[in-house]
Amino acid sequence: MVVLLDVDGTLIDSNDAHAHAWVEIGRRTGHPIGFHHVRWLVGMGGDRVLPLLTGLDAESGPGKSLLEQRGAMFREEYLPKLKPFAGARELVERLLEMGHELVVATSAGEESMKALLEQAKLEDLLPLRTSSDDAEESKPAPDIVLAALRRAGASPMDAVLIGDTPYDVGAARHAGVPVIGVLSGGWTPVSLVGAREIYSGPRDIIGALQQSMLSA
Repeated sequence: MVVLLDVDGTLIDSNDAHAHAWVEIGRRTGHPIGFHHVRWLVGMGGDRVLPLLTGLDAESGPGKSLLEQRGAMFREEYLPKLKPFAGARELVERLLEMGHELVVATSAGEESMKALLEQAKLEDLLPLRTSSDDAEESKPAPDIVLAALRRAGASPMDAVLIGDTPYDVGAARHAGVPVIGVLSGGWTPVSLVGAREIYSGPRDIIGALQQSMLSA
């Protein structure tokens, strides 16, 4: 089986930090952004979040500049303080031991994705990766999931995605891939409706591996 892995909120505790970075870049650029407003947009691609928060087109000069500034600020000021969720590395190791092929499927850009995996101490275990740079449209569109399937040479029926947001669930379901949801990103079971299984986080998945669809 191919297991597609989201990163933010799934393997590393970064969702609040992403929201704080949006609030701070808004303050620096004259775009007031409320934390609780942006917090529940984290998980979508930045190109989708930007116009909702600022009215700027992500393809415009000002939009591209703000996104680049936010990304750099996140990596430099917030990322170094983040920690992986308990059990994240063990889960990845166990999935590999079970013979699953793992592919990262994240809305983060390639530079941020690499930095996140390094901070989570997972970069050595996850060489197959796809990011927003590999997709025409970001989550909740299915493009990133489909790109990850292509990278693995797999069909949707042979894969499962582990993610933490409704945008992960939407992207996977549009691609025909079943979803295992985790609550570690701050969402509720109701928010993750459509997921086949829901766990509190990586450590909880480890405890249920033999009963999970991951045992197939």
